[in-house]
Amino acid sequence: MRNTFFLIALICSQTSFAQSKVSSEIDTTSIKIGEQIKYKITVETDSTDIVHFPEGQTFSPLETVEAIMMDTVKNRNKVILQRIYALTQFDSGAYTIPPQRVAINEQPFFTDSFQIKVADVVVDTTKQKMFDIKPLIEVEKSYAKIWKMVLLTLFVLLIIGGLVYWFFIRKKPLTEEEKEALLPPYDRALLELKKLENSKYLIQDEYKKYYSELTDIVRSYLEEDVNVSALESTTAQLIAKLEMLKDAGDLKLDDETLSQFQNILQTADLVKFAKSKPSTSVAEHDRKLVEQIVVKTHDALPEPTEEELLQTEEYLEELAKKKQRKKIYWAAAIFAGILFFGGALSVAYYGFKEVKDTVFGYPTKELLEGEWVSSSYGYPPIEIETPDVLIRQDVELPPEAQELIQELQTFAYGSYVGIFSVATSSVTYKEQTEPNFDAAIGSTLGTFESLGVKNIITKQEEFTTKSGVQGLKTFGTGNLKNPINNKSKKAKYTILSFGGKGFMQQVIITWEDGDDYAEQIVSRILSNLDVKTQT
Repeated sequence: MRNTFFLIALICSQTSFAQSKVSSEIDTTSIKIGEQIKYKITVETDSTDIVHFPEGQTFSPLETVEAIMMDTVKNRNKVILQRIYALTQFDSGAYTIPPQRVAINEQPFFTDSFQIKVADVVVDTTKQKMFDIKPLIEVEKSYAKIWKMVLLTLFVLLIIGGLVYWFFIRKKPLTEEEKEALLPPYDRALLELKKLENSKYLIQDEYKKYYSELTDIVRSYLEEDVNVSALESTTAQLIAKLEMLKDAGDLKLDDETLSQFQNILQTADLVKFAKSKPSTSVAEHDRKLVEQIVVKTHDALPEPTEEELLQTEEYLEELAKKKQRKKIYWAAAIFAGILFFGGALSVAYYGFKEVKDTVFGYPTKELLEGEWVSSSYGYPPIEIETPDVLIRQDVELPPEAQELIQELQTFAYGSYVGIFSVATSSVTYKEQTEPNFDAAIGSTLGTFESLGVKNIITKQEEFTTKSGVQGLKTFGTGNLKNPINNKSKKAKYTILSFGGKGFMQQVIITWEDGDDYAEQIVSRILSNLDVKTQT
């Protein structure tokens, strides 16, 4: 539905219903704080009509004290209904009682607005010393809190980065055991045999430990370098496997070396299981023989084939890829940690809604922070700054409106049933008469109701543009049902009315209640609004 509700209100303001009459009056236009005003509404209508008078606090900014229903007076086929409201106000100033809605058979009628003055209670100033009002003092904005948050964020991120680097990225110094583990099997075996030579096993008469470590060294070497299962094999099984490798040409060892190795293994078995105790010289000689066996075995191994070299190269490439993936995972973890703590600090400082709307976007936030457009619309012109260009609305006037209106120019952005809308209308009449603001505003509110707005609350006050042009500001709230999801939401509206003899200008803004970004948009529009009131 096009945003033409302001036009409907304008047209409806030119018509009335002759069969029913609604009037209102007040007993005084000036009271003191706490005194009451009697506001009377009189309705003359058909005796079969259903009449609904205003209920609740609809007289805001004045407060309703009580409502009294008077007697019904019958006059032939018509009845005269009256209701008197007692109103009061506890703050001094000038107030406007807004038009009140009276529904006759669900057809809205609106009363006139009234200007009320509320005077202060006289205070004896001889007993209370009076002081001049202190002038405003300009205070520079403090950035101390912002700097504290920035420094705290940097400090936390620095600590996180340092911990991640120290425990996960930093190349840690290797222990002696780790350095030995990285050596090739041949070099590691010779190093371990050298350590065994310098050990105190033989001095402490611990031959079992000596021979156990000696055989473990040579068996581990054979398992890693010769690729034979040596650690879990018996002496006979291990010698048989080595002889098979020799016969197959995969291990070029002589018979004497194999015989020496078999004798050493048998001696070790006797020491470990039969508690045999060879002399120290025999034990030292066996260690030297094992060292020679390791050297001969290493020399006897055939050169690796091209296929084996290729497998080794593929293994190294896969190992490099794993290291690279590990670095990527840690980089991603660090980045995620920075995002998490940065987001947490942002939420703590700016609030969850501000951060969420910045990250995921919000319609009115994008409008507020986008590029605004300042332009003049209609004639007499309305100069207004808006988040987007207002589009001209082509509307066909009904015959009864064409008799009164010479020209109507309307421009709008958005729809009032959406999240935000702004519209302007400039009307010139055929007769040079003063515009009826109350009737136009009342019909606009009636149009709101016909389009689904409920519980409308209305307030009025004077409005001055930036160039000093006086106008009337009508504003308030209402409950609007969304036609898409059928959910009710609270909305706000502002109607600005200007005019003179033969013309009227209106600006109508609607937005969702509780939308801080929309509130800032409306404030900016109103502060920069200007109109030309001379045709």
